[in-house]
Amino acid sequence: MFWIIASTVVAAFMAVTMIFVRLKAAKQPASVKKIILPPLFMSTGAFMFLFPVFQVEWLQVLEAFSVGVVFSIFLIKTSKFEIRSNDIYLIPSKSFVFILFGLLAIRVIIKLVIGGTISLGETSGMFFLLAFGMILSWRLAMLYKYKKLEKQLEY
Repeated sequence: MFWIIASTVVAAFMAVTMIFVRLKAAKQPASVKKIILPPLFMSTGAFMFLFPVFQVEWLQVLEAFSVGVVFSIFLIKTSKFEIRSNDIYLIPSKSFVFILFGLLAIRVIIKLVIGGTISLGETSGMFFLLAFGMILSWRLAMLYKYKKLEKQLEY
């Protein structure tokens, strides 16, 4: 029970941090680098799978990554860009806070449901894959939207 509470507190802290990062980012022009770097940095966490305790079956990899991609749809829908004075800015969404905490609540519920049947290491691995699937697909969609607006700036 301690690990469930501790990981939930850490996830809530990360969600709050993400909100502040997103609000700060809206004040500065977006760039390809700012869009691509978060999933690249997060990908280093995949080194956890070198240790047997975190390794999961390929079906679990597919399941967790797919759930992450589905969760990213909410983030993709609320991530919009606009052109301001020859720069591209991310428009802050009022629903972003609610979406982040809603996704956090859903993740906690899923963790409670599967936590009793899957080991802590496997659960950690699966939730890493879920988060990575979510951020990767969200950032790829953002990159696509950004590039589309960038082409408009060139004309």
